[in-house]
Amino acid sequence: MTTTRPAVLLDRDGTINLDAGYIDRLERFELYPFAIDAIRLFRRAGYLAVVITNQAGVAQGLYDEAFVDATARHLASRAELGGTRIDGHYYCPHSPDAAVERYRVDCECRKPKAGLARRAAEDLGIDLGRSVVIGDRWRDIAVARAVGARGVLVKTGYGATEALRPPPGLSADAVCEDLIGAAVWLLDHPVP
Repeated sequence: MTTTRPAVLLDRDGTINLDAGYIDRLERFELYPFAIDAIRLFRRAGYLAVVITNQAGVAQGLYDEAFVDATARHLASRAELGGTRIDGHYYCPHSPDAAVERYRVDCECRKPKAGLARRAAEDLGIDLGRSVVIGDRWRDIAVARAVGARGVLVKTGYGATEALRPPPGLSADAVCEDLIGAAVWLLDHPVP
């Protein structure tokens, strides 16, 4: 597939929804009130909206992949109710220290590695060089750097603490209060 479209590659927990630890029930999946509005803005600006998320709770046996899929469907449904959509949802169920042996893998899809972004690009025809990765952890910014995208750190979730401790040699293109702030920044800094 020819890569022709930019995307916003979104971390999930702490970026789109409240980070409540390992979210193992839909009742614990609480969207930030601005999340759907931000996704709508990204899509109206011509970006695909794609979720890329580590879900180590699967590896730890706290919930299964069917639950991750159910949560993705729930998020997609909420986006549709808000007049927008999620174009793709990619997750990593692995962890090098997994309790569930079949998920005990040092894989390429676990952020800060870039496997999820690359798979989304291949599947959806994303031009990573014209895209942006948004998340509340430096590992999200590391994904952006690995694929040649811009990276925005949001101060929701772990972001406020992370912003105080940038790792050596890694910086964000912007640090925003939240996802709606990231949307405003992106509208002010369109695809180069």
